[in-house]
Amino acid sequence: MNAIALNQATLAQLPANIQRPAYARDTLTPSIVHIGVGGFYRAHQAVYLDELLALPGHAEWGYCGVGLLPHDAAMRDAMQSQDCLYTVVERSAQGDTARVIGCIGEYLHAPADPRAVLEKLAAPNTRIVSLTITEGGYYVNQGTGEFDASHPDIVYELSKPQAPRCSFGYLLAALAMRRARGLAPFTVMSCDNLQNNGDVTRTMLLAFARLVDGELAGWIEAGCAFPNSMVDRITPATTDEHRALVRDTFGIIDAWPVVCEPFRQWVIEDAFPHGRPAWELVGAQMTHDVLPYEKMKLRLLNASHQALCYIGMLLGYTYAHEAMADAGIRQLVRRMMDDEVTPLLEEVEGIDLASYKDTLIERFSNPAVRDQLARIGTEGSARIPKFVLPAVREALAQGGAIELLAFTVACWFRYLEGHDDNGLDMPLNDPHGVRLRELALHGGANATALLSLRELFGELSDTPAFAGAVSLSLEGLYNLGARRALDQAVA
Repeated sequence: MNAIALNQATLAQLPANIQRPAYARDTLTPSIVHIGVGGFYRAHQAVYLDELLALPGHAEWGYCGVGLLPHDAAMRDAMQSQDCLYTVVERSAQGDTARVIGCIGEYLHAPADPRAVLEKLAAPNTRIVSLTITEGGYYVNQGTGEFDASHPDIVYELSKPQAPRCSFGYLLAALAMRRARGLAPFTVMSCDNLQNNGDVTRTMLLAFARLVDGELAGWIEAGCAFPNSMVDRITPATTDEHRALVRDTFGIIDAWPVVCEPFRQWVIEDAFPHGRPAWELVGAQMTHDVLPYEKMKLRLLNASHQALCYIGMLLGYTYAHEAMADAGIRQLVRRMMDDEVTPLLEEVEGIDLASYKDTLIERFSNPAVRDQLARIGTEGSARIPKFVLPAVREALAQGGAIELLAFTVACWFRYLEGHDDNGLDMPLNDPHGVRLRELALHGGANATALLSLRELFGELSDTPAFAGAVSLSLEGLYNLGARRALDQAVA
């Protein structure tokens, strides 16, 4: 098969089995600006809009993508070279299918042209700004839940509000421009894995705005909507193996394809005063209360991901499906979901929790996806406080069990030391990685140093039941090794 370089001019030449945009891309209005054009966004929100645009009458909606980080230049180059087209491959035990997504009309790189990004955000036809900026991108002090005004990004933004660099800096500067021009504020839509992600975005952005301009903060508070949402699709990081798959199996040369599982879910609070795409026509669920769905997904899927990834890496596994083939890890995940998390969840309309958990086990175990444990374990300092600790707090308040939740935290502590049980290096990708590793190396089997991080653990640092359970598990991981400690945890 002679592979074809993907761009607008070559779309018609692609193999007949490749689904491609069924709409005129040049007629789309870039009314949604998305900040953080990573694999998950391109496999999730962009796919929903692509399917909607295939239906007649929705050309008023299109995406403009924005990258804020210097290393996003690589994504810019890939996207621009392909006219912002890219391939999504869905992988399952039944086989692989590919489609080309075309709903992104433009990609802007903020470090290279900050003015272009600000003007796009402030443009009259920009009605929604959506975000996938990772769980750590909202400047929340995890210990207090308050805005972290001491974060280096925020310290910089406060010193140079006219030259933004981070997401909040760009949002605030663009909203100030809209206010000065007599335009309504855009809707800010978080698509990150945070409970009440819209409410968190609103609280943190307003706290930042009050430090910059009190009147602007009042204007945002009065007129800017922040809908909550729940998003779900397992999407491993793109590798050269994925590029080769797209080239050799589907005949497409794509600089940055994205690979994902077939499953996807999107629950959205219907709060868009300036209009929105009709996402419900393509499978999204519009509701007035996202919280039960968010809580279910974060506590079951995301917390379980944390449970399997660190112990999995300690035991020498690379991929999620390998970890889930380990009987001990599989038992850890299932028992933590059943015994410690499910009792904390309320009924969710339209969801059978037993079936949902069965589906999660099946998804985690999908060998075709090859989801990297290192990806799942990225930014543990943001993910552990958001996915695991809320369940710990609720369980302690209700007198429930926390042993496996605490074991998950202990596995993270042990992982921070940097070597698995065979002495091999484990990757650490965390904005606080240097400090965390120093504390992990200093403390060793003693959890006290890491537990003292009140900005992560808050009052749990001083809670004997939690601190004791984590300490006991960490001692086992160091003294017995990961395998025996796991066996003991699930015994």
